[in-house]
Amino acid sequence: MFSNPRRRFITAIQGDRIHHPHHGIGKIESIRKRSFSGENGSKFAKIFFERDCVTLMVRENQLDETCRKPIGPTEAKKLLAHLKTWKGKVSNQWKTRANANQLKMDEGNPNGYAEVYKGLKVREEDGSLSAADRVHLKQAGEFLAEELAIALGKTPSEALDKISSASSQA
Repeated sequence: MFSNPRRRFITAIQGDRIHHPHHGIGKIESIRKRSFSGENGSKFAKIFFERDCVTLMVRENQLDETCRKPIGPTEAKKLLAHLKTWKGKVSNQWKTRANANQLKMDEGNPNGYAEVYKGLKVREEDGSLSAADRVHLKQAGEFLAEELAIALGKTPSEALDKISSASSQA
C-alpha cells in the first residue's frame, strides 16, 4: 500500500499539500527560480509547515527524493485498518527500540508511523516508555493525525480519536 512513498514523481503547484518525513504536512507557497550558492536559476518550492512554523526551500526537481503527496481517503481507511490489525512487537531494549522507531519515522511511510504509534501506546499502558519513546509517540501521533485529518476532512483532534480507537487493544 505505501511500500515506497517517496519514489513517485511529484508534480506540484502552489497551494498543494506535501508530506515531509521530518516536518509532516506542509503547503507549497510558491515555486520559482532562485539563485543561491551553486547553480543559478534553479526552481525551488517554498514549503511552509504550520505545525512546526518552519519554511523549507526544496529544489523542484528533488521534491520526490524527500517529499510525497499526502494520502487520500481510501488510503486513510486502509491505514486505520492496518493500525487496528497490526500485531507487531517492539524491542524491550530501549536503544534498539529507539533506533528501529527512528528508522520508521525517517522513511515517512504512514504505515511506519502507525506501527511506531501502536507499539509505543502498548508500552505506555505498561508504564515503560523511555524519553526517546515519548518523543517518537508524540511525533507519530501528530504526523498520523495531521495526515488523516486532511484525508478524511476531520480536525486533527478528531483524527487522533480515530487513531486512538484503532490502536486500542480491546
